[in-house]
Amino acid sequence: MLLVLALVSMGDRGDPLAAQASARPSKPAAAKPSPKPSPTPTGPRSVERKPVKIHLSAAVGDDASMVEQLHEKTASYEGRGAAFVLTFGQASEPGAGQAYAQDVNESLRKARPDMFADATTRDFWSKGASGAAALEIYFFTR
Repeated sequence: MLLVLALVSMGDRGDPLAAQASARPSKPAAAKPSPKPSPTPTGPRSVERKPVKIHLSAAVGDDASMVEQLHEKTASYEGRGAAFVLTFGQASEPGAGQAYAQDVNESLRKARPDMFADATTRDFWSKGASGAAALEIYFFTR
């Protein structure tokens, strides 16, 4: 019962960022909007809603091939930072699939350390032939 009360209490709290925004005075109606967006974004970063999907095929334990493929397949996103990555390792059994996904996620940081240094990764299993993975990469907005 105490847990339910705590959850209700936390859910009843307002959004602190919205409260800060509403506390600021509004612009006069006659003010013209600036023609260009601000050169420096303000506020917290957000995450793109649509993931970048990548498919990888490499033998189990072939880290060099994983790194090479990941480096090549993420080249067009250079300069961006990944927020989180969902990796689905294919295998006939869940344990083997998650282990393969973990190897792929470790290879991400070797392939593009600047892109995946702070990214949160999750290892999942997808039933199929061993030696393949599907990745969903969610980048921070620009």
